[in-house]
Amino acid sequence: MKRNPIIRWCLSLLLGLAFAPAWSGPVSLNGTWELSYWKQPAEAITDPAELKGVEVKTIPAQVPGNVELDLLAAGLIDDPMIGANVNKLRAWEGHQWCYARRFTAPKLSEGQRAELWFGGIDCLADIWVNGKHAGSSADMLIERRFDVTDLIEQGGENTVQVIIRPVVPASQDHLLGMFSLGNFATEESVYIRKAPHMYGWDIMPRLVSAGLWRGVELRVLEPARFTDVTWVTTHIDTATRNVSLFVDFQTKLPFDLYDKAKLRFTLTRNGKEAWRGEQIAFMHAGRIVANLEKADLWWPRGYGEPALYEAKSELIGPDGKVLDTDVKRIGLRIVKLDISDIHLPDERGKFCFVVNGEKIFVRGTNWVPLDALHSRDAAQYESAIKLVTDANCNMIRCWGGNVYEDTRFFDLCDENGIMVWQDFAMGCAFYPQRDDFLDQFREEVTSVVLKLRNHASLALWAGNNEDDANLFWSRLQPFHLDPNRDQVSRHVIPEVLYEFDGTRPYLPSSPYYSEAVWEKGSLEQYLPENHLWGPRGYYKDKFYTTAPCTFVSEIGYHGCPNRSSLEKMMTAEGLYPWTEGRQWNDEWITKSTRRFVAWGPTMDRNNLMLNQVNILFGSVPDDLDEFIFASQSVQAEAMKYFVEMWRGRKFERTGIIWWNVRDGWPIISDAVVDYYGSKKLAYYFLSNVQKNVCVFVNDPVDGAYPLVAVNDTRHPAEGTVTVTDVATGREVFKGSYRVGANGRETIARLPVLEGQGMLQIRYEADGERFGNHYLYGEPPYDLKEYRNWLDKTKLYANKDK
Repeated sequence: MKRNPIIRWCLSLLLGLAFAPAWSGPVSLNGTWELSYWKQPAEAITDPAELKGVEVKTIPAQVPGNVELDLLAAGLIDDPMIGANVNKLRAWEGHQWCYARRFTAPKLSEGQRAELWFGGIDCLADIWVNGKHAGSSADMLIERRFDVTDLIEQGGENTVQVIIRPVVPASQDHLLGMFSLGNFATEESVYIRKAPHMYGWDIMPRLVSAGLWRGVELRVLEPARFTDVTWVTTHIDTATRNVSLFVDFQTKLPFDLYDKAKLRFTLTRNGKEAWRGEQIAFMHAGRIVANLEKADLWWPRGYGEPALYEAKSELIGPDGKVLDTDVKRIGLRIVKLDISDIHLPDERGKFCFVVNGEKIFVRGTNWVPLDALHSRDAAQYESAIKLVTDANCNMIRCWGGNVYEDTRFFDLCDENGIMVWQDFAMGCAFYPQRDDFLDQFREEVTSVVLKLRNHASLALWAGNNEDDANLFWSRLQPFHLDPNRDQVSRHVIPEVLYEFDGTRPYLPSSPYYSEAVWEKGSLEQYLPENHLWGPRGYYKDKFYTTAPCTFVSEIGYHGCPNRSSLEKMMTAEGLYPWTEGRQWNDEWITKSTRRFVAWGPTMDRNNLMLNQVNILFGSVPDDLDEFIFASQSVQAEAMKYFVEMWRGRKFERTGIIWWNVRDGWPIISDAVVDYYGSKKLAYYFLSNVQKNVCVFVNDPVDGAYPLVAVNDTRHPAEGTVTVTDVATGREVFKGSYRVGANGRETIARLPVLEGQGMLQIRYEADGERFGNHYLYGEPPYDLKEYRNWLDKTKLYANKDK
């Protein structure tokens, strides 16, 4: 028997009150809520009192959560991860949603305030407490706080309701300027601050979700408290490890505590206090300078230990009682970006990260959404970061089509020596230039900067992903808009950074079309940093091998997922093939991906695999398992080749950030690990060629193969190396090598071999043994012969299936 929603609501209230925890700090409002939904009427409902005349249905909901997960749990939709089910969610894009729950509020002491805190509200929302309006939110991407002191019943029962309006109809309320007719949902997404990928991208489905996607708390604010604390390293002598830094603090302080309260700041590492500073609270804000001798520095992976200090700030009353404490973990480091505005034939463009005075060669990966439903992101942080560390990446580029990752993500990057390149959440679009949008975006940038600026791993702020380039793609030739007139990336963001975080480099866009590049006609050949996608054909095409840029921040190659993953993401009927016996297989089209069903068949991205397999192996296998192996082999060889090509020219080339480590949805893509965590062959190839010290063979130069050693550490490396031909076992080279700190050396020049084959490279570095391979000759190769060569190397025997 189905219970009436009102009866269910009352039962949930009684249970919630019966088991309400005693007051001890923030009251978590995570867990079970009620979720009501209805089709939005002509005028959106923003007040719960207006719901009386509307047909409303109610189901249980989980917070943090997304409405789709609650609909799935209630049996109202099919799993959007499987087959083409995600297309059915189009029907829900016009609905409104109301989250509601009851809670017990604490009694407040004199001077205390109650604050309702939301980690993330997606997206256009009005918040009500006990039937009174607490505030509104129109930005999915940032935290929200509402003072509810005068709205709550202290020590009693309270109701909170969050009414969410759909963003797709709301997008019609905004006049757009110029926009491009590309693959991405620029027309709907630019005015509303929501993760751009959710409207559909070439790596993510159209899944325009809603929900309370991060946690919710009721917080009590003390009358005497810290409102902001930031630690800034100002000087480092790398040789002596002498460091200067300061701590800036701001407090909320009752006037009668002025000149009586005290502030204490300490830095502690491994349980040992390294520095202490104290002062009387004679005003609400100030700065204390610290100097440390023989400090432990924070270094990126390979270049040293990512040392972290506990940075504690205490506000102490006249009686010695600690009134408030702020604790952070900081790293002592200075990051710079050595950059020039243009690359010219006779003057190479500069784009090099420098940490603590040391040039860093970047081995990085692009970071895309961990899930199309972002309430599930946090559960994936540890496993996804382990993929990054096992592949020995020293940088993650947080791509602009995503959300801003939460604090735990940056904590893990701090701990593991992974630098973070953080795009602001904009991509492939021309954003509004009017004051209402700029004011909203200024609020977002300020919120994000204040939240993240204390993290040692955060190495670069970037204005957006490909917005500069988008103006060049806008089909307005010859009337391209000058990106240097963009108010968002050239004014709003740098103004916020100038005020709140002058410690990090800022890149207006990736790639960045400077005034100098603009004056040259915005041609890619002038970009010091670029995204290399190009023809997506043979990975040794001149587009890649002669690319002039110094730093590549996007480059990738398609690869089919493992069979086990295909069987999870497809129905049995839709698994394979994608064309035989019918005109099109809609599941493979959906996984390609396609924004709108109305577009019809869009197989271009799946066809990338066919073309790339055909180039390398001369034909496309009909058998699914053979096709998977062939596709993954092409991807793996391509990704390996890109990294070795870039590392082989260190420091003429300064870094490569490949696309990408992990999918955020079950999809056919460039990722080297799929949504289910199953690794493609490319992951193993990349892990092998991203060792701190690596020996590899580059393509012939002047009639010989360079046998190269690179060393991405701050100490010399040496060892032995042997190169053999896999098919015959013939020894091609045997010797030793030595490469200086943070250096590159050509060990030998090997004779060019006739025909086709594979070289196996065995080498030692710092007492450990490693292996590598090099595929020589010209395609097409015989697939069975290639598999045999690869098996003989025994380098990748434990790969996923």
